Amino acid sequence: MARILIADDDPLLRTLLQHKLTAADHQVVAAEHGGEVLDSVRDYAPDLIVLDAMMPVMDGFEVLRRLKGEQSTRDIPVIMLTALKREQDVVGGLQLGAADYLAKPFIPDELVERIRRVLGASGAAR
Repeated sequence: MARILIADDDPLLRTLLQHKLTAADHQVVAAEHGGEVLDSVRDYAPDLIVLDAMMPVMDGFEVLRRLKGEQSTRDIPVIMLTALKREQDVVGGLQLGAADYLAKPFIPDELVERIRRVLGASGAAR
């Protein structure tokens, strides 16, 4: 079981992901915008973050940049889950340190599998 932080401004998607990941035996907390993500990381200490790129307050790329720039959060794996699918977005997210990048629309079971693989590779699975 892993602690997963979902960051997306779409409430329906957050609910879907919470149900899907809870059913896969993970503990899940959600954030609505980039500023909330940074607060939640400090309070919740997630094992993995699923991060949208297009959010209010602070976009996902800036959140990722800040997470990877801090000693205490740089090792938390981040999977970008976003509608941005241009080559420069995908490559940019990976260059910033994302462990994986999945474009919307997506297959929920594929996300669950990608989470399993990233957690296994990072040793964060509990």
